[in-house]
Amino acid sequence: MSQSSQFSLLKQRRFGPFFWTQFFGAFNDNVFKNALLAILTYDAINWTTGDVGFLTNLIPGLFILPFLLFSASAGQLADKFDKARMARYVKVLEIAIMLVAATGWMTHTLWLLIVGIVGMGFHSTMFGPVKYAYLPQHLRPDELMGGNGLIEMGTFVGILLGEVLGATLVVQKSWGIELVAGGTIAFAAIGWLISLRIPVSPASEPELNINWNVFSETFRNLSFSSKNRTVFLSLLGNSWFWFYGFIFLAQFPQYAKEYLHGDPTIYVLLLTVFSLGIGAGSLLCEKLSGHKIEIGLVPFGSIGLSVFGLDLYFASNGYTNTSLVDVVGFVHQHGSLRILFDCVAIGLFGGFFIVPLFGLIQTRCDQRHISRTIAGMNIMNSLFMVAAAGLAIVLLKMGFSIPQLFLVTAILNALVAIYIFTLVPEFLLRFVAWILIHTIHSVRGVDTDRIPAEGAAVLVCNHVSFVDAMVIVAASPRPIRFVMDHRIFKIPVLSWLFKAGKTIPIAPAREDAAMMEKAYDTIAQALQDGDLVCIFPEGKLTSTGEMNEFKGGIKKIVERTPVPVIPMALRGLWGSLLTRGKGNPFGRSFRRGPWSKLSLAVGEAMKPADVTPEILQQKVLALRGDWK
Repeated sequence: MSQSSQFSLLKQRRFGPFFWTQFFGAFNDNVFKNALLAILTYDAINWTTGDVGFLTNLIPGLFILPFLLFSASAGQLADKFDKARMARYVKVLEIAIMLVAATGWMTHTLWLLIVGIVGMGFHSTMFGPVKYAYLPQHLRPDELMGGNGLIEMGTFVGILLGEVLGATLVVQKSWGIELVAGGTIAFAAIGWLISLRIPVSPASEPELNINWNVFSETFRNLSFSSKNRTVFLSLLGNSWFWFYGFIFLAQFPQYAKEYLHGDPTIYVLLLTVFSLGIGAGSLLCEKLSGHKIEIGLVPFGSIGLSVFGLDLYFASNGYTNTSLVDVVGFVHQHGSLRILFDCVAIGLFGGFFIVPLFGLIQTRCDQRHISRTIAGMNIMNSLFMVAAAGLAIVLLKMGFSIPQLFLVTAILNALVAIYIFTLVPEFLLRFVAWILIHTIHSVRGVDTDRIPAEGAAVLVCNHVSFVDAMVIVAASPRPIRFVMDHRIFKIPVLSWLFKAGKTIPIAPAREDAAMMEKAYDTIAQALQDGDLVCIFPEGKLTSTGEMNEFKGGIKKIVERTPVPVIPMALRGLWGSLLTRGKGNPFGRSFRRGPWSKLSLAVGEAMKPADVTPEILQQKVLALRGDWK
């Protein structure tokens, strides 16, 4: 299957109109919201006598409050009705909300603007389940990473442009308010017009009976999502990202004014570099993942969020300017470029963190329940963001500075990451595999789309090195249970990783007959559960580069549980540091040089009745060829 650039999706009706509809929604949300935050930060005296710091944390909290209250209902509606029709109704609602907000702008009525904030939160609540349930309905699995990357890029670029435009227009003398009021109505109308082009998107469960009890449905939604452990913890990871991002973004107005001593353009600059970082990270995910859902990027993203969050604290303490500056003056200050780099990096690694999580949720949840799963995620997001707003308010009231708030958040991120990745070791396994094939080796997959995305199968491969399993993991779209020699399985430290990956230890009958039978029982159960199982029929690493004789265990496996058998061949690993052979392994590795190239070739699936060790060995040898 050809893999075109993710940008080609923008030209196609199945993706383009939906992309621009959600883009204008995010854009308009933030034109309005940021105009209000900017006017309260820089012209508060003409709008309120309240605590500005409290209001700048409260308003984003009010925006996400409808996610908590109405996500359960939104998820049901998106599963029951055509998603294209739902998108159009939401766009009509947006026009009405902006008319109310325009009245607030023109009459200087703050409470009407706050009603508009809550209304736009409701608008986004209703669109959220449609947004992420639409993609797997119209995109192929190999397009999902790129499609999600584009959506995240579009969302954050829309947020960026909306924030920049809102903050810029509203502070203009004499006519800024009028432009914000009229512009938000116009942008809502444009979004509605584009939504008319979204293609039919049939309901996933049209017979669903709507439960209008928000509280019982919310509980039922979260309970349903929690039954799939990996998906539920991915939802938690997604919500944590919004906790982290909410704290940083909510502080940017005061941080720019009070700590960087900048005019309104500095706030816009921080938003710009952060959003560009998110957009770049989201788009890079497709390239770094090889067109598949690569959750190994999630730990990589999490590490970056903590490292650069910590550095932003130290960079802020090293910034010494105390006079008012604009953008030109700011970039000439000592330490300013480091602050901007940290903001870009936080956004970049945020993209690496969030895009694969969306892909995993979309592909591994019950497809009949996808909108309600996304709704459950939005409920959790709202809870986490309300908690973030509460924590920020409490810590600031206790005397914490904004840089100290960044420090606390970065440390919390590290602790949360360790907790989640310990509970779901698949993230760490994929991370190790991803690092391996992007540092020590450069891996090219040949027909790796033949590895089934669902259903049971046995993968059979030649055994060349101690990292064979990691290379195969990196190429697979889903988890694999490997059958491993019990002596390797017991290696200290690595044994934890093997157990976490549900590796199946096996021993020859002459050494431990009971362990061998237990291994075959476990393999049979795994295949009955629909898992992928990978075996190395040689039973040991090659010491010459040539394939050893295939043992008869594969025939016993498929006779007991008849499933497809997929031959595979590793090419180019022989002679690396982690292979077994004569001579100095470091010398062999040095001769190969760094970043050596290797390949994993996947053959066509074989019917279980056609499988014999001899035929399999011939097929694997043919796939490998002369490249050892």
